[in-house]
Amino acid sequence: MIRTVLSRLMSAAAVERVALARVIDVRGSSPCPPGSAMVVTASGDVIGCLSGGCIDADVAARAVGVIGDGVAERIRFGADRDDPLGLGPGLTCGGEIEVFIEPVDDAAIPLLTRLHDAIATGKQASWVTEIGPRPSWQLGTADTASDAHRFVQRFAAAPRMIIVGANPYVDSLCQMAIHLDYRVTIVDARAAFATADRFPGAQTVVDWPQRYLTGELEADRVDEHTVICVMSHDSRFDVPTLRLALESRAGFVGALGSRKTSEERLDRLRESGVSEAALARLHSPLGLDLNAATPAQTAVSILAQVIAVTGGATGAALEERSGPIHQTV
Repeated sequence: MIRTVLSRLMSAAAVERVALARVIDVRGSSPCPPGSAMVVTASGDVIGCLSGGCIDADVAARAVGVIGDGVAERIRFGADRDDPLGLGPGLTCGGEIEVFIEPVDDAAIPLLTRLHDAIATGKQASWVTEIGPRPSWQLGTADTASDAHRFVQRFAAAPRMIIVGANPYVDSLCQMAIHLDYRVTIVDARAAFATADRFPGAQTVVDWPQRYLTGELEADRVDEHTVICVMSHDSRFDVPTLRLALESRAGFVGALGSRKTSEERLDRLRESGVSEAALARLHSPLGLDLNAATPAQTAVSILAQVIAVTGGATGAALEERSGPIHQTV
């Protein structure tokens, strides 16, 4: 989502005056973490949001004022004890957030472009904002820290998803993963299927998956932030590719298929020499039990499992446990 907001911010700033509002501090429960952003244009367009809706209208109105006078504004929102219905600009969740609203013009585009390109290519980046009536920006280093007068928004290296196959299920998974800020690579041996037109926003590679993955491993481009999903349903590719994936540092390895297919695939992996310890890393059949049938439903099922596993969560319904909803990983 941050890439989308940055792209829209750059596009808007190139043609009109805009304001950028960001959450810079959170205390207690809040629907959006620090760094959540909203862009408001002089023509009245609003891009993004800062809450579940309880303060966004007020922030947008204040942003119009910032555009008009060119002076940034810093404001803290909390629960409004005098507004029990939650109709005013307060947080109904009981937490507090601090928002910084600043004017942006076309002079900021070069820095925003560098930041956007760094995030899009999976590099770490730090966006440093000097808080004040006339704020300034710069790109920081990994050890640059926030304080009372400076907000540092860090962007970790974007996670990567390698998907083997090129079918409607892959299409749905690809688009949803991109929306979750994954850098997606589609690998399929069929040139007519692994095309940029079929998978917009993803890197497409026409090659035998096991050969491609071997090259990525040799180049050390597969790490604990890499998700590998085998969805080709082709025995020429599935077992050799999974064998490489299970012996790699990939943080998540899964394979789509029925229970019968998954059991037969496990037998072939054992026959190929894959250890039981490595097989224990394989998520197959891939996805959570959502009774998913369509490609889109299946993609939701898969991504829900990926998020749960990589985030150290159970995937159980929130109503079945107590404690904070958002766990510190």
